[in-house]
Amino acid sequence: MSALADPIDIHVSSHSVLDERLEVAVSQLQGVAMLSKSHGILVTRHGPGHYTASLSDRVPFGMTRELLH
Repeated sequence: MSALADPIDIHVSSHSVLDERLEVAVSQLQGVAMLSKSHGILVTRHGPGHYTASLSDRVPFGMTRELLH
């Protein structure tokens, strides 16, 4: 993981809100990733309605990957 930006926790109760929140989180992280050009974005599903979006050195720059936890 990276210390470039804090992970963004997402808690939702509907799919339409999830899509919106994920889009905002990924957009925010893309801005930070552009500074280093060395990290991609990892979206982790922890359970129903609970996700974390973060920068990760395990994901290539320019990519977004999902992890089911």
